[in-house]
Amino acid sequence: MEIDPLPNGSGSVGTTIPEAAATTTAATAALKTTPSSKLSQLTESLKLEHQLLRVPFEHYKKTIRANHRAVEKEVSSVISSVADVADCNEPSKEDAVLNLTSLVSRLQGLKRKLEEGSRTENLQAQRCRARLDHLESVDAENLSEWNNVRLKRILVDYMLRMSYYDTAMKLAESSNIQDLVDIDVFQEAKKVIDALRNQEVGPALAWCVDNKSRLKKSKSKFEFQLRLQEFIELVRAENHMRAILYARRHLAPWGATHLKELQRVMATLAFRSNTGCAKYKVLFEPKQWDFLVDQFKQEFCRLYGMTLEPLLNIYLQAGLSALKTPYPYRDCHSLTAYGFIYIYLVTL
Repeated sequence: MEIDPLPNGSGSVGTTIPEAAATTTAATAALKTTPSSKLSQLTESLKLEHQLLRVPFEHYKKTIRANHRAVEKEVSSVISSVADVADCNEPSKEDAVLNLTSLVSRLQGLKRKLEEGSRTENLQAQRCRARLDHLESVDAENLSEWNNVRLKRILVDYMLRMSYYDTAMKLAESSNIQDLVDIDVFQEAKKVIDALRNQEVGPALAWCVDNKSRLKKSKSKFEFQLRLQEFIELVRAENHMRAILYARRHLAPWGATHLKELQRVMATLAFRSNTGCAKYKVLFEPKQWDFLVDQFKQEFCRLYGMTLEPLLNIYLQAGLSALKTPYPYRDCHSLTAYGFIYIYLVTL
């Protein structure tokens, strides 16, 4: 998932209480066994590991919500079927057997979903635990090795953001850090990005539905922008009646908060896709899809509490800024290594 350089910082409003407590606990455990000479260095290092804990924690919460919705839907269906059977007046033996068989099948399906959901949640919980253990394992004796693992994590993060998925997976597997990187999370984003690049909004809209409450809480306009683009495509195809019906169903609810944008897009019914008016012509340009891709990347990073820019860029920028002072020159060789790695990856 290639992400263009953006302002540094997490898109999240703030760290949640469990994450803050987990980071504090890990830092405290690590620092108890650390000599005072390296206390400051470790403290600053652990402060930068917010994303390491935040991403799996958010993924874990999302998995729980998805499993809860699926089970709730299936339970409602089973209860409805039981009620229908109970309402039958003196059903025949064949009907009773058929109804009971159907109920047993539904209950077996519900059991399978519960088991699958439980396995998925356990995997997510294990990943959170593995990252906490990783943070707690740092001390003065293994600091060099721990920093080496962190460098590999940063490289995997960069590769995933730049869409080098196979390379990222191989590095993670060879370094045995699968639980410390977020390959599955970025692969989820890849499906939406690939669809948008193919000018398909379906997967992106499905993603918005799955994360509707959180997007609404952050006052995201992403779903509205997807709806606008879908409307534009109907106008481009000169399917005006469908476009009007689509606007009534999907765009009208946004009128109270985005009236000006809505009015501008609705005017395309009169100007058409071949208009020479720059104000409306831009709405039909292919770069609108690129804008949606960039917008999704930002929303995705905010949702999972990721930095908007690759971690490698952030570390490199911080290191280059520090080089302006006389203090860090003793570490310039390691910084130069970071720089060469960065330049190499950019030029791939």
